[in-house]
This record gives sequence, C-alpha cells and structure tokens, in this order.
Amino acid sequence: MNPALVIIPTYNERENVNAIQAALFAACDDVDLLFVDDNSPDGTGALLDDLVAREPRVHVIHRQGKEGLGRAYVAGFKWALARHYGFVFEMDADFSHDPAEVPAMLNLAQSADLVLGSRYVNGVRVVNWPLGRLLLSRGAGVYVQAITGLPFTDPTGGFKCFRRRVLEAIELDRIRSNGYSFQIEMTHAAWRAGFKIVEHPIIFEERRSGASKMSSAIVREALWMVWKLWFKAGLRRTPKARHPHSVASERADA
Repeated sequence: MNPALVIIPTYNERENVNAIQAALFAACDDVDLLFVDDNSPDGTGALLDDLVAREPRVHVIHRQGKEGLGRAYVAGFKWALARHYGFVFEMDADFSHDPAEVPAMLNLAQSADLVLGSRYVNGVRVVNWPLGRLLLSRGAGVYVQAITGLPFTDPTGGFKCFRRRVLEAIELDRIRSNGYSFQIEMTHAAWRAGFKIVEHPIIFEERRSGASKMSSAIVREALWMVWKLWFKAGLRRTPKARHPHSVASERADA
C-alpha cells in the first residue's frame, strides 16, 4: 500500500476513467487510486471493475445510486481512514485537474495539513471557460470570504490533499453539503480547527469529455451553506487557535 490515496468520484465517466488512471500513475507511482461510482448508467462501474482486476493500485466503491459529490467523498475518506493512508487527495475524473500536479501537492503536504489546488492564487489559471462561469466562480470566492472570513482564493476548488489527521479531526458524518459547497465546508472545518492550509497554483482546464455536473440546485446550496457555516462558527470570521496536531504546532514544540 502506498502512503497516499487519490479519490475520484464518478458518474457517467466511462470516457475518462482509463485515461485518468494511466495519467495519474505516469505522474506519480507512489499513490493508490480509489474510484467512488454512483451506479453510473453508462457502464462506468463495469470498466472500473476491469481496472481493479488489472491494476492492484486501483480500488472502487460501488454505491447504489446517485447520492452526490459530498457523500461520495465522505465514503472515500472513511475508506481511506480505515486503511491508514497518510495523505488523501480529492480529484476530478475529467482532466480538469492535471494529475501531473499530484507530486508537487504531496510534497507541500509534508509541511502543511491541507493543500488546496487553486485556480486563482497569483492570477487566473482557467482554460476554456465562458466568461459567465468564470465570474460565477470568482464571485463565489469573494462571497465566501466576505461572510465566513475564509482567506483562500479558491474555496470551491475540488483538487486537494488532506493529511490524515485533518480528516480524523473533522466529524465527517456531520458534513451536510453535497455539491460544490462540500468543498467550502471541508476547508472551513479544517481552517476553523486551526490546521495549516496552503494554496498551490494549478491550471484548470474545462473537461475534455462528458457532461458537467453543475446545476442551479448546486449553486443554491452553496449560497445558503456559507451562511450556515458562519452561524455554526458563532458569527466568528477567524480560526481557533492552532490545532495541537497541526504541522505548525509540531514545529513549535520541537
């Protein structure tokens, strides 16, 4: 077993799964890969079973129906924790997240608790998005920061690397978001707990094939979830003291 696990949720991604696993292992051969498939009607699940039979570093969780992004990641996190992985990634199946960035993010995670792959740190790095989608994404970051105080440029981004202790400290069964607001809620929980979080610049490319999962319901959930997080934090817009098990705390105690 490798020290790091990359989790990729899938729903109708049969055109991407073989290519994404090949690209990931070409970029980084010391990670394992877990697909979480929501009973894709296009046959993605059968392709994943074939991959598992051929490649011992690939694993799959088959779920009974389309339960959403957040529930898929929570299932993957629990699977990773049960198998004692030290580092756990979130990544999309559609090549909007470049697998070549995984080694750099894993290296950063040696001195941070959570690494965020950011489309907007030190400039805009988005390819093939219409202006409206870009403005919505950037506006979401400003909106999240204004309400919650979360000081990161790309709070809705889904390319991340968690150290194990962060996932252990978050009560995963109490994470309620299921769309892109899941990304906001997880980062907010880690930040509020006092973990060290860094941003790593990535280039985000619109999916090469398949259909986007974005919907108006996902946007509405994110709009309301931000206010819920602020109230849950007692109307505070700052994190708690440094978490006793964070990287920074370890160095302070050394």
